[in-house]
Amino acid sequence: MQHDLIAQARTWLAEDPDPETRDELAALIDGGDTAELAARFAGTLQFGTAGLRGELGAGPMRMNRSVVIRAAAGLAAYLKAQGQEGGLVVIGYDARYRSADFARDTAAVMTGAGLRAAVLPRPLPTPVLAYAIRHLGAVAGVEVTASHNPPRDNGYKVYLGDGSQIVPPADGEIAAAIAAVGPLAGVVRPEDGWETLGEEVLDAYLARTDAVLASGSPRTARTVYTAMHGVGTSVLTAAFARAGFPEPVLVTEQAEPDPAFPTVAFPNPEEPGAMDLAFATARRAAPDLIIANDPDADRCAVAAPDTSVEGGWRMLRGDEVGALLAAHLVERGASGVFAESIVSSSLLGRIAEKAGLGYEETLTGFKWIARVDGLRYGYEEALGYCVDPEGVRDKDGITAALLVAELASVLKEQGRTLLDLLDDLALAHGLHATDQLSVRVEDLSVIADAMARLREQPPTALAGLAVTSAEDLSQGTDRLPPTDGLRYQLEGARVIVRPSGTEPKLKCYLEVVVPVADAAGLPAARARGAELLAGIKRDLATAAGI
Repeated sequence: MQHDLIAQARTWLAEDPDPETRDELAALIDGGDTAELAARFAGTLQFGTAGLRGELGAGPMRMNRSVVIRAAAGLAAYLKAQGQEGGLVVIGYDARYRSADFARDTAAVMTGAGLRAAVLPRPLPTPVLAYAIRHLGAVAGVEVTASHNPPRDNGYKVYLGDGSQIVPPADGEIAAAIAAVGPLAGVVRPEDGWETLGEEVLDAYLARTDAVLASGSPRTARTVYTAMHGVGTSVLTAAFARAGFPEPVLVTEQAEPDPAFPTVAFPNPEEPGAMDLAFATARRAAPDLIIANDPDADRCAVAAPDTSVEGGWRMLRGDEVGALLAAHLVERGASGVFAESIVSSSLLGRIAEKAGLGYEETLTGFKWIARVDGLRYGYEEALGYCVDPEGVRDKDGITAALLVAELASVLKEQGRTLLDLLDDLALAHGLHATDQLSVRVEDLSVIADAMARLREQPPTALAGLAVTSAEDLSQGTDRLPPTDGLRYQLEGARVIVRPSGTEPKLKCYLEVVVPVADAAGLPAARARGAELLAGIKRDLATAAGI
């Protein structure tokens, strides 16, 4: 078996086009590091509805040029089989390690396969790529990014010509085409022949961002902004300047792209400590709100001043921002359908119902949300908001930031804040309190074991609340296709458990709804909500064995 492993590694080494990963793999072979080789050659990175994502390194279980070339060749074969010979493929990339190389390889493969390829002019936010696909009439798009994953990761996200991320069956058909790619020597990769786009594609995106704001709306909110070492700074500040907002105060330590993400453990605004520098900057600058993007700027995090908490600033949950933006759009007279994924707060449905608007729940991910017929607004609790579906059929942290800033400006003119509007929503619809139990694992079998345990012995009560229904979502429902997940309805609460699609995590999404009679009852309702969430989290962890 060891001999087979070494032979497999030598075969891979012989066709690896990258000197860096060749040296890395040769050192593993020469050093006889069979444990590491076994991990690298345990299979291949699986191409799914999130495309590819994994740690950089040599071998088929890592992200590298060999894997990317095969992925691009498979995608090209799929597009040609769909009758898209000669069609345009737009390629974007972020500022992570090797992103530019992977984008160039993709352009070369597409060109060699008889498609046209155009690469964005520099590292730019993922929503610029999603916009460019429809703007340029492309048949597909590729974004090289690992979003908010750790520094050593990279990824490969695929969109089709409608500007939405791929869903079944396209993902499976592309995966089959990738698996059918022969030796890399047979993949034609010319040295040139593709187009590098100019700044006009970004200018067109920025011109479109104005469309999310109401004509003549106040633009007075002052903002502290962090790009979290990603690619958001230049685009967000340009969008704010066009719209007439005060220039954001930058968190200078995190303003420039840096693939090492030196000031954070994880470059995700939701992670503990990630916002500490933003809070410190806000305490000096005294703005009206803090806005953060993740490294590829498709997510938007918001913090509001709150004298009742230590440090004077409170991060808003994604569900809170989702409800605030929905309420703002309703106030502006929006029409159409509001949509969210099943793991997001049920408050959006109540807001839509009261406003007489359509409402849809989808599976997790904007690949599903963006496909809702008549979509006007969609959001997901993981800080993703689609506020201009005609322009970008994906989450967009730049246009979401503009809309949040507009809402904060409207409230500021009234002498009110985002927190005051959250209180209004709690009084109108009940206090919707959400939380998440998220467990990061080294061994993926821990996740499989927890899901199996919950399926075999579903809980009958959590935090003293009776479980009134338990659904295994792998069977599908009358409104949802099958997915690996479990949903529990409780008396006044809801729990969904699922493996993450992009990280080695088990994620449990919790929501409780506490009735509130009047403003005086809000503190007690919040305390009750926090107590129930803590109890559900504790009992669920026990039931899942995590």
